[in-house]
This record gives sequence, structure tokens and C-alpha cells, in this order.
Amino acid sequence: MPALVCSAKNCRYNDSMYCCKGEIEVGGKQAQICEETSCESFYERTGDSMKDSCGCGHADRTIGIQCAAVNCEYNDKCVCVADHVDISGAGACCSDETECVTFCGK
Repeated sequence: MPALVCSAKNCRYNDSMYCCKGEIEVGGKQAQICEETSCESFYERTGDSMKDSCGCGHADRTIGIQCAAVNCEYNDKCVCVADHVDISGAGACCSDETECVTFCGK
């Protein structure tokens, strides 16, 4: 599983730049550049961050990533095989405002 760092601090699954969701999905089936991808698992944190945190356990440095971006060299049958993945979206309020910075076109 890839090591994942996520800057989407407004996501309820973000815990100190790591994800506590367990597995995420990257979208962007037609993507040719990273800006055309997104973290489809993004879920906006609303209200008090402690009350709206994921509550699903602890954040992991490595995580399973399902990936629809078939034009990425790290996509192997819709699973990400990169060693390290960065998801950006520091001020994101929805999944469309996130992206997989690790995307690398074939």
C-alpha cells in the first residue's frame, strides 16, 4: 500500500495529514494531468473539528487506494501502486477541489 500524505485538512478523514478512512478512491477516468484527478473519498468536515472527526480509528501512513485514473503510470488494474501518494486540497470544500499530485501520465 502507498504511503499517503493529504493536505485536505477540511476532510473529516484527515488526521494530522494522514487518512483514517482505511481506503480511498481517486477519480479522474479521463485525466491527462493531476488537476483532472480528485479524491472521491473527500467528505467535508463541518462544525467543530473534534466533534466532526472521522471517529473510525487512527490515521495510517499507508492506505489502500482505488484509482479510476487509468492514464496514470501508477495505476495497475484500478489500484494505485505508487510508493508514495500526495493528495492536495488545503482549502477544499468538496472532492472537486482536491487532486492526486502524484498522478503521472503514461
